[in-house]
Amino acid sequence: MLSAHQLQAKGRRDPLLPSTSLTVARGELLLVSGDRQDQRTALSLLLSGRMRVAGGQLTWDNVSRTKQLRLAAALVDSPGVNEPEEHLSVRDLVTEDLALIPRRYRGALLSGPWLKVNRFEDIAGLWTEQLDPGRRLALLTALALANPRTDLLVVDSPDRHSADESTWLPRLQDLAYDAGRPLAVVAAVSAVPASWDGPVAVIGNAVPVAPAAEPTEAAPDPETQETTFETEVAK
Repeated sequence: MLSAHQLQAKGRRDPLLPSTSLTVARGELLLVSGDRQDQRTALSLLLSGRMRVAGGQLTWDNVSRTKQLRLAAALVDSPGVNEPEEHLSVRDLVTEDLALIPRRYRGALLSGPWLKVNRFEDIAGLWTEQLDPGRRLALLTALALANPRTDLLVVDSPDRHSADESTWLPRLQDLAYDAGRPLAVVAAVSAVPASWDGPVAVIGNAVPVAPAAEPTEAAPDPETQETTFETEVAK
């Protein structure tokens, strides 16, 4: 299980990520909404162990060691971080990503056989910028899962490629609910689809709310005081 309690990230001046709390277990998909792309990316980097925590607590399977989280987590399609470069072909992208898998797990993973086994041969010659949103996400998540140690997927803003939730939501659901390899899946999105009835969180949900000021007693009206005094004297 991934658990974040009052998680924060510092920016140059203002907080890059306001205090946020969430939990997600294996076999579960959590959607975390946030209006700002920089905050969604900061959250994604923190949850995948790619950024130092400035405040709060972050644990994976009740262990707070960043190394363990980083080994288990895969960051998917984070803009400006690890989104595919436009000049790469799908074949070249697959070759590069497979080469990053630790050697003891990589074995004989070559781009050609991998593309065939995973049914991406039809797009092997395309540039990554030519991929439609659904096919793009399918490819990038499949590459993330080529590493057998991956138990947590953190997907940064999958809805930025299309307003149609059918291009990304079903794929993430299938990955989380796969009985053969249940994953903990977190997607940072600009807005939660109306059709989604699963677990959700909001960036900044753990920011303390300032207590409402207690009402102060109004100062007595001098004219009312004077009238009251005269009435008492008259009695």
